[in-house]
Amino acid sequence: MITVGHPVAFAVGILGNILSFLVILAPVPTFYRVYAKKSTESFQSVPYVVALLSATLWLYYALLSTDLLLLSINTVACVAESVYLAVYLAYAPGPAKAFTLKLLCAINMGLFGAMVAFLQFYVVDTQRRVSIAGGVGAAFALAVFVAPLAIIRRVMRTKSVEFMPFWLSFFLTVSAVVWFFYGLLIKDFFVAMPNVLGLLFGLAQMVLFFVYRNRNPKKNGAVSEMQQAAVQADAEKERRSHANADGEADVRTVIVDIMPPPPAMMVMMTAAHQTPPAVEVV
Repeated sequence: MITVGHPVAFAVGILGNILSFLVILAPVPTFYRVYAKKSTESFQSVPYVVALLSATLWLYYALLSTDLLLLSINTVACVAESVYLAVYLAYAPGPAKAFTLKLLCAINMGLFGAMVAFLQFYVVDTQRRVSIAGGVGAAFALAVFVAPLAIIRRVMRTKSVEFMPFWLSFFLTVSAVVWFFYGLLIKDFFVAMPNVLGLLFGLAQMVLFFVYRNRNPKKNGAVSEMQQAAVQADAEKERRSHANADGEADVRTVIVDIMPPPPAMMVMMTAAHQTPPAVEVV
């Protein structure tokens, strides 16, 4: 679809690819942690299954529309999400592994495979096939872009931005702007329109970041769920160590330090325990 005859659109698309590549690499620290600890801890696989489905949908659309830039970035996204899921499956406990495999078979193989088979064998007109694939991809992108509502709600409820990394929100917002203009320049509204919603939600997250960045969640009476879970986990470890040493689990002898950690350590704790959002690459 796009050639060197569209130099401005090509340059915008290259910028979009670079920004999307940075976003795709965002979960790398998470999965390095999983690999190092040989455990998935509290991380969930659903965001990565959804991200893989999104990438495959847009990869199929890029193949039909012969868009080289969309094809390249979504190929990278498919490979990256597959690697993330492979690491997750390698270290996930039995129930989580079984759930992830069922989800992959039902959504990424069953649903996506059924759509491709229908379009390839029952939709003869090529342009109509492109339109249907683009419509499905755009609808799915709109649904995925609604995901930040949960993060926005949590920030407003806790009055803390510990669950909302600023730079990830920033790159997602800039990426949405770039892909919106890319879609407009090549007159591909399936690419342009979903990124309007992505831009609005991205701006909302950044506004909330500046509103609440200096707020102390403890002063506002909103102790994060992750901090509470960490304190409970420390208490349980202390109880077990005493039980092993004394031969019995007498919780009355356990002394738990409930003082909050230093701010730097608190940031490291929340970054280590939070699951990054799935990214939408279009």
